[in-house]
Amino acid sequence: MDKIIPNTGEEKLDQAIKQWLKYDKNPKTSEAVQQLVADGNVEELRVSFGLRMEFGTAGLRAAMGAGTSRMNDLTIIQTTQGFCSYLEKSFPDLKERGVVIGFDARAHPPSGSSSIRFAKLAAAVFISHGVPVYLFSDITPTPFVPYTVTHLSLCAGIMVTASHNPKQDNGYKVYWANGAQIISPHDHGIASAIEENLEPWPQSWDETIIKDSPLLKDPYADINRDYFQDIQKHCFHREINKVSKIKFVHTSVHGVGHKFVQSAFKAFDFAPPLAVAEQKDPDPEFSTVKYPNPEEGKGVLTLSFALADKEGAQVILANDPDADRLAVAEKQDSGEWKVFSGNELGALLGWWIFICWKEQNTDPCALKDVYMLASTVSSKILRAIALKEGFHFEETLTGFKWMGNRGKQLLDQKKTVLFAFEEAIGYMCSPVVLDKDGVSASAITAELCSYLAIRNMTLSQQLKAIYEEYGYHITKASYFICHDSKTIKQLFERLRNFEGENTYPKTCGSFEVSGVRDLTTGYDSSQADKKAVLPTSKSSQMITFTFSNGGVATMRTSGTEPKIKYYTELCAPPGNSDPEQLKTELSSLVDAIVEHFFEPQKNSLKPQPE
Repeated sequence: MDKIIPNTGEEKLDQAIKQWLKYDKNPKTSEAVQQLVADGNVEELRVSFGLRMEFGTAGLRAAMGAGTSRMNDLTIIQTTQGFCSYLEKSFPDLKERGVVIGFDARAHPPSGSSSIRFAKLAAAVFISHGVPVYLFSDITPTPFVPYTVTHLSLCAGIMVTASHNPKQDNGYKVYWANGAQIISPHDHGIASAIEENLEPWPQSWDETIIKDSPLLKDPYADINRDYFQDIQKHCFHREINKVSKIKFVHTSVHGVGHKFVQSAFKAFDFAPPLAVAEQKDPDPEFSTVKYPNPEEGKGVLTLSFALADKEGAQVILANDPDADRLAVAEKQDSGEWKVFSGNELGALLGWWIFICWKEQNTDPCALKDVYMLASTVSSKILRAIALKEGFHFEETLTGFKWMGNRGKQLLDQKKTVLFAFEEAIGYMCSPVVLDKDGVSASAITAELCSYLAIRNMTLSQQLKAIYEEYGYHITKASYFICHDSKTIKQLFERLRNFEGENTYPKTCGSFEVSGVRDLTTGYDSSQADKKAVLPTSKSSQMITFTFSNGGVATMRTSGTEPKIKYYTELCAPPGNSDPEQLKTELSSLVDAIVEHFFEPQKNSLKPQPE
């Protein structure tokens, strides 16, 4: 198609389209834009070019397709040029140390986009500037990238993945030299550098330059060997594992996890788990599930339940498509399957990892240097265990970028970081990966199951024992879908100006509010100076309400999806608490929060699909 001059009647939009057509060398995306211009489809052009994807602490995540608001060859090149420039300023030895790049199996044929293509284009940008690139030759789990950064002392890592997002999405996840996801100020610095490097460098489009370059290295074999050696430090009951009678089913939900979880089981001397055949191989269409996210619960696990019932398996392990998360389900005596929440599995893994550490470390003085971490919206169960057992527990902002960075600070101070988790089924069971890791977590969970089995106990029974010893922690989390940013802002502003300016609600239905922490504005009613201790961010919404009955509720926006999430918990001290009564009370509190704070009908909010 001959190049067409855009004329939408909107000068800024026309300039963005012109620049795009000048820079884009991918015939599929270039022709798609020219067709939109020829058709006069201003609405779609606005969607594609109205905004540039915002580079934040999660890196990038968006739909694949043409335009500055989407993931495509040109936006990958521009992002990598900015990132490369920022790294050159940050690390004088960048050209000696280099970066690592990994990718999942996502693809979008209409735009010619795929994770492997994006990874190769990113590698070409770095190599064109003389930077060594450790580019994995095949798909890998996300945790392999932060592991490689630390293991090989590299300057940075990039993982091309959209994790558990819908099939049309892709992402660009960035790790700093410390092996953790980037946080401020690096996100702002990289975003500025991208804006300064929008014009493709002379060799950025030439992915052939990587083929014979001495700067290109493939870490696949070495990392596969070393990672599985390193996680064996967390295998404490090899003899039990060898003879374990428990049958496990594993699903990788059409993602990358199958081969790597098989290797993790082998590293722990387990027989291989039974794989869900229809889901074990990578499939960019995610053809057997509506959402490729095990966090959504039973709907994603239908095929796993069927295989487990057929084979008489007791436990199901499910990774998300990039294998950094883990969901677990267990067959109950009733024949029903219980899918553990992220908080429940966090309690089980935290307890287990501490018990294993305690068996290896009999000196009580060692406890003073032991830490566990959890995000502020996750259950406080680790805090209760820490109080009784004598180790340290710390809370961070939501997301593993905060736990990874705090974990690294503690490790640098010669502290022991045993475990970190977030309720969104993310677990850091080994400090060799300063991020969530569903591969190591699967093997460690399997060892816990086998250990309990020889004591005639199940995961469900052990969870009950934990709650009876450390106090019941009943949680309930969900979300509403809202695509209108104006509605979201109004919802939160109403809560901040409830009965006049800068006043928060004093009640929620029949429940009395005893405290408020707003990490968007930095207000915290529990502090003497009314200032929040945790870092604040004006770019995201997050308010936590504490209630007189011991309940806690946090409402926050998602950084990667059009969701307003809520997390609620009722904590009871150890003793004779009635869990059913606590569940009833928490349900009533959740109903009140939904009715009075979310107002779903007034705000046209769609609840989490069943």
